[in-house]
Amino acid sequence: MAAPFPPPPGPRFVLRGTQSPVNTLHFCPASQALGNPLLFSGSQSGLVHIWSLQTRRTVAALNGHKGQGVTWLKTLPQGHQLLSQGRDLRLCLWDLAEGRNTIMDTVQLDSVGFCKSSVLARGQLCWMLAVPGKGSDEVQILEMPSKTSVCTLKPEADAKPGMPMCLGLWQTNSSPRPLLLAGYEDGSVTLWDILERKVCSRIACHEEPVMGLDFDSQKAKGVSGSAGKVLAVWSLDGQQSLQVYKTHELTNPGIAEVTIRPDHKILATAGWDHRIRVFHWRTMKPLAVLAFHSASVYCVAFATDGLLAAGSKDQRISIWSLYPCS
Repeated sequence: MAAPFPPPPGPRFVLRGTQSPVNTLHFCPASQALGNPLLFSGSQSGLVHIWSLQTRRTVAALNGHKGQGVTWLKTLPQGHQLLSQGRDLRLCLWDLAEGRNTIMDTVQLDSVGFCKSSVLARGQLCWMLAVPGKGSDEVQILEMPSKTSVCTLKPEADAKPGMPMCLGLWQTNSSPRPLLLAGYEDGSVTLWDILERKVCSRIACHEEPVMGLDFDSQKAKGVSGSAGKVLAVWSLDGQQSLQVYKTHELTNPGIAEVTIRPDHKILATAGWDHRIRVFHWRTMKPLAVLAFHSASVYCVAFATDGLLAAGSKDQRISIWSLYPCS
C-alpha cells in the first residue's frame, strides 16, 4: 500500500499580542526594511502593529483610527511611507522614516463598507488611489498626494452590481493607461478604463459577493474568491475582454482574501473555515491545506522572499515557509 502523503509542516513561528482579530497584513519591501524584515498588521481594535521578523516582537503600534478596525495596509514606493485604511472613514498616510510614527496626511472616505483601497505608483512622487465612492456602487479615483479627483466610476443604471468589495489598480508595461479591476457584491468582476471612465469588460464569476481578487499582469490572468465555495480564474485578452476559464470548488464556503506570490508560482487563500489553502498558480493544483488557526482566517500576504503570513480572528499571525522561491 502506498505511503500516505506527510502532513504539511506547521508555521515557522507565530506572532501574538494584537489582542484583537487581525484584519489585514502587509510585508515591508526588503528595500525599505534595511536588513530587519518587517510585517505590518491591522487589527479590529484600530491599531497597526509593526513586527520585527528577527525578534518576533512589535517594534511599534500606530494608533490613528480611533478604535475602529483597520481594513487595509500598503507601503508606498517613495520611501518609508505607509497607508492605513480604517472603518473610521479615514485613510492615513504615515511617515515611518528614521523611527518616526507620525500621520503626514489623511483622506476622508465616504463609504464605511469593507472594500479595501488600491494604489498605483505614477512616478517617484505621485500615485493613483482607488477608494470606495460616495454612492454605494461607486469607486472614486484620486491623484495623490494632491487628492485631486480624477473621476468617479459608476456602473450603468441597468448593471446593478451592488457595492464594490475589492479593488485592484494596475497598468501594463507597454501602456501608461491605468486600469481598475473591481469585484462587486453581486459576484461579478469588472475591468474599468479609468481615463475613458468606461467598463471594458464584465464577467459573472460568483454567486456570492467577491471578497478578494488578485491579478498577474505578466500572464494577463487573475483569480477571485467569494463568500461561496468557488475560486474563479479568469484571463484578459488583447481586446481587454475578461473570460472565466477555470474554477476550483473548495470544501467549505468563504474566502476572505486571495493573493498571488510575487514570483507568480503559487497563490494562497484565507478561509472562513480556519484554513489557509495553497495552490500552484499556473495549474491551480492544490498543494497544501494549512490547519493551524482556531477561527476564521481573514488575510494572507506574501513577502518577496516567499514567506507567507496569515492573520486570523483568533488574534494570531502565523508565519510559514513553504515551497521556497527558486
